[in-house]
Amino acid sequence: MNMKKIGVIGAGSWGTALAFHLAEKGFPVHLWAYEKEVHEAIENKKENIVFLPGVKLQDNIFSTNSLKKAVDGKELLLFALPTHVLRNILSEVVPFVEPGVLLVNAGKGIETQKLVTPSKIFQEVLGDGCSQLFSVLSGPTFAREIVTNSPAAATIGSECEKTAEEVQNVFSTPLFKVFISHDPLGVEIGGALKNVIAIAAGISDGLGFGYNARAFLITRGLAEMMRLGCAMGAEPQTLSGLSGMGDLILTCTGDLSRNRSFGLELAKGKKREEIQNEMKMVAEGVKTTYSAYHLLKKYNISAAIFEEVYEILYKDKSSTQALADLMNRKIGVEFYGIKK
Repeated sequence: MNMKKIGVIGAGSWGTALAFHLAEKGFPVHLWAYEKEVHEAIENKKENIVFLPGVKLQDNIFSTNSLKKAVDGKELLLFALPTHVLRNILSEVVPFVEPGVLLVNAGKGIETQKLVTPSKIFQEVLGDGCSQLFSVLSGPTFAREIVTNSPAAATIGSECEKTAEEVQNVFSTPLFKVFISHDPLGVEIGGALKNVIAIAAGISDGLGFGYNARAFLITRGLAEMMRLGCAMGAEPQTLSGLSGMGDLILTCTGDLSRNRSFGLELAKGKKREEIQNEMKMVAEGVKTTYSAYHLLKKYNISAAIFEEVYEILYKDKSSTQALADLMNRKIGVEFYGIKK
């Protein structure tokens, strides 16, 4: 394999885990960290003591605080950033991005400002031509399990077959299966919206409502994801795949899920701002809830779970009242299009 020079932009737990994964395959990786203490710890101790403590990083991972150094001369750039900072960071790296470089986004979210997914942000900042070099990596993957080489699978979505295959080859290993999708928008939407449902699942678990309630939220949450995702242009089969249903199940049930953990804290009666101040890492579902709610209004779609999570996060509605109101909603047929 051609040993591409790789830059990873974002040294949170997911960016660090992906850098670890790529370095394990022998790629030289420059890992850009925003936080000075993260950069210094990786540089001096070969460990991300803030976001992925206890994991020894390889010698072919080189930490940097300089975006220019992380981007210059690279053949593949992997972005693992919270969506709300993606546009600003992309604008800073534009002067250093060389023609033909592969662009992979691994962050999961929908921008609150313009209500667009990361692919649209890349297009607006880097120009229309970047779509043939752009792909999105998403799926049911926890950072901790990637660095322990636990079996996992994800999806790489791109409009360009050649780009998808090239990125698939870069990331694939015998224990990390990467499938190709020709619906990058659907891959993005599934990865973003499932975080909102995970917050709801965390609230339900925190209130002690049991496995039946969790299964109800996951199943109806997927239906709501499909309803909104298809309105935005996603293919329904994408949302039933790894980057949709697969990621939804993992994030709603796994103890390593930041968004489920956020819901558990909400169930204790804590407010959004209080929990955010206590968390080191970003729970993307909080901002995605805001975006999803306003997209529902834009497309005139009803989605009860999304709406109730929004009420809890942004209108200070109590978790118990929200779940009571959810259960009291009028119901109809399970799937649209079914004839009586």
